[in-house]
Amino acid sequence: MSGLAQPRVRIPRQAKPGEVIEIRTLLEHPMESGIRAGREGAAARDMLTRLIVRRDGEVVFVAELGNGTSANPYHVFHLRMERTAELEFVWTDERGRSARATARVTVG
Repeated sequence: MSGLAQPRVRIPRQAKPGEVIEIRTLLEHPMESGIRAGREGAAARDMLTRLIVRRDGEVVFVAELGNGTSANPYHVFHLRMERTAELEFVWTDERGRSARATARVTVG
């Protein structure tokens, strides 16, 4: 991780073969569009652009983030697990910073 908050991922550690699991992610981030004016003028733009989730290196989920995304983006999605796998979650922002988390789900 370089420059972004530590992501939070809630995922079951075990699943049965073929089971669909629920994955929840949260990354604390202001998602400042640069449009809102404050006392000192517009705030500096600071936006996440993408969340990519890989299972054993294969992309299984992509979220393209933009101006309509709220602060502290929270994502919930489902994934069918056929075998034990390592999941990698990577958030990136417009400045090239990234945050990374991993989780292992044992199927059996």
